[in-house]
Amino acid sequence: MSSDNPPGSGSAPRPGNNATDGVSLLMGDPKTAILRLSGPMIVAMFLMSTYNIVNAIWVAGLGPDALAAVGFVTPLFMILIGISNGLGAGVGSVISRRIGAGDKAGADNAAVHALLLVVVVSAVFTIPLILLTGPIVALFGAGATAGLATEYGQVVFLGMVLILFTNIAYAILRAEGDAKRAMYVMGASSCLNMVLDPLLIYSAGLGIAGAAWGMIVSLLMVSAVLIYWFFGKKDTYVTIAPAAFSYDRKTVRDILGVGLPASVEFFLMSILAIFINGLLVATAGTDAVAVYTAGWRVVFFAIIPMIAIATAVISVAGAAYGARKFEKILTVHTFSITLGIAIAIVVSAITYIFARQIAVIFTYSPESAHLGPEIAAFLAVMCFFYPFIPPGVMSGSIFQATGRGMTSLVITVLRNLLFIAVFAYLFGIVLGYGEHGVWWGIVAGDILGGLVAFLWARYYISRLIANG
Repeated sequence: MSSDNPPGSGSAPRPGNNATDGVSLLMGDPKTAILRLSGPMIVAMFLMSTYNIVNAIWVAGLGPDALAAVGFVTPLFMILIGISNGLGAGVGSVISRRIGAGDKAGADNAAVHALLLVVVVSAVFTIPLILLTGPIVALFGAGATAGLATEYGQVVFLGMVLILFTNIAYAILRAEGDAKRAMYVMGASSCLNMVLDPLLIYSAGLGIAGAAWGMIVSLLMVSAVLIYWFFGKKDTYVTIAPAAFSYDRKTVRDILGVGLPASVEFFLMSILAIFINGLLVATAGTDAVAVYTAGWRVVFFAIIPMIAIATAVISVAGAAYGARKFEKILTVHTFSITLGIAIAIVVSAITYIFARQIAVIFTYSPESAHLGPEIAAFLAVMCFFYPFIPPGVMSGSIFQATGRGMTSLVITVLRNLLFIAVFAYLFGIVLGYGEHGVWWGIVAGDILGGLVAFLWARYYISRLIANG
């Protein structure tokens, strides 16, 4: 029976000892590892976010109701993405820690456990989500757009098993330091999606459902490639095979100990999105939701480098923790935040300068042209949001990497439900600043949340070093 060896037990993998270049990278200089792991992830995630923006552009051509409908489905979709990314964070943390501790058999076993969890979660949630899409979006305040939201959402949730599987597979590749192949398949999925969307939405006449079907088809093709790599070619460091599996309750606990809190973090983000949508509807109607939906896609595009760096932090800090090299964790934390803030400042400047031009891409149709000035105003406000993202997300990744998933969750609760939600309500409703007040509330909550996360992580790392 495989278990998570104590940090430092076993011998760390070395070249020539059945280790891949990726594993050697994880065990080397942490700054180099972060740069080399985050680079491919930035490319892949840029392509994915480009698809999201292109998808919004094509959907915007159907009118503001269609764009708003996607916005009402987004909180539900975020829950699904949260489950998949949460499980990915859990298995990535466990695998990287076991690689750092020299426990390859334990890493293999964790990967098989993760895929079995994909099957279980898909079986439990797929049908209920499909059946309840309509009532849920109506509860969210979709109103006249509920029919479009249901049409789009039901197709999205049909592909739940594909979303879960691909995200777990990406996490396994990243955990063993193989970010390039994760980049290849993530990028291929996004590019294929961008080609399929206009064909299915307009040429095939599927309307808003065509955007969802494009995602399903692309995920099917990417899943086939991943299955070949893991089960056919078998050239990954982590081995996924029946012989590698031995049910281990501790392995499940280790994956879920990070994965469940990480999933709940995305659920809380969904709750926040629902709350923000409600504030926007109350202050300015469904057009405000359309503005927020379009603008937030640009925001996500802008913060991709920070998210990619945070993803690399989980693998690098996890391996350092498994090897009991706690000083490396401090280096990872400092370097990742510094790099993230530098990138964020550049992104803020570019976004502020070109806010009006960016807004045009979502307002090219006569039906949505009136949204342009508000989208540009939203993007300008968000420029003050970006520089405070790195301290929060990098600190959360440190806790996830070291198996402290609940601490990361508490930080997210403070940031989303306490700071952002309270400030958005205060500025938007209590002080009467309307939708612009909601935007500034998001910024204020992010600033305070990032500072709290940074200080907490710094204290935790200092304790590790002192007691190590």
